[in-house]
Amino acid sequence: MSRLHLDIHRDDTVQVMSGKDRGKRGVVVRTVPQQGKIVVKGVNVLKRHTRAGQQKGSTTVRQGGIVDFEAPLDYSNVMLVCNKCDKPTRIRKTVLPNGQKAIVCVNCGEIYERVRNKI
Repeated sequence: MSRLHLDIHRDDTVQVMSGKDRGKRGVVVRTVPQQGKIVVKGVNVLKRHTRAGQQKGSTTVRQGGIVDFEAPLDYSNVMLVCNKCDKPTRIRKTVLPNGQKAIVCVNCGEIYERVRNKI
């Protein structure tokens, strides 16, 4: 499968537009461009029943029980939330006068600025 370009990146805020979690907002944890999917914190939470056991060749013991995890959502089911107008929006790509590429909110016309958490 070919690699799909996703306009949504890690740490962007998105709103789910369809599915069981419709209307929920969350922050993107990671993206899976090969499958066209994204993982959003607190959205599409599933339960996995795991069996207790030991890894092969290791001394660590895995505890059994029910584990909650966020499953990937399809890219087409979410919309980016604008930082300025706080609405879910489509985006338009543009080139700034200094030559840099940017995305613009269709609702308010402002340039979308990504918040980067530097650790």
